Amino acid sequence: MTKLLKIFISGILFVAMIGFSHIFIAGPSRANACGVGAQGGESYVPQRRGSTGNLARKSFITKEQAFEMVSRHIKRLNPNLKIGQLNDAGRLFEAEIVTENNEVVQLIGVDKETGRLLLIN
Repeated sequence: MTKLLKIFISGILFVAMIGFSHIFIAGPSRANACGVGAQGGESYVPQRRGSTGNLARKSFITKEQAFEMVSRHIKRLNPNLKIGQLNDAGRLFEAEIVTENNEVVQLIGVDKETGRLLLIN
């Protein structure tokens, strides 16, 4: 009798765990957390709000900030290299990486919105 009772209680606990895990892990409250539309899908874009409730504006990276970012990156990789010209190229700043003899080794782009460093050539 006790063996049958243990199996019965184990079965009930197993079913209860499955039911609760469905609610807490993949329940409807988590699916609705992303808002209306394709919840968390490719078309969902969260909107940043400022303290006033309006959409927050992204601040763009200045030319000086881009120069600092590239110079720190270059010093970490090879202290013998330096930055040549830094040009404004639309969405990017293009920085020439040159040797001590002023030979262009690499072009690095700095995205103005994100600050991401990109290899151009």
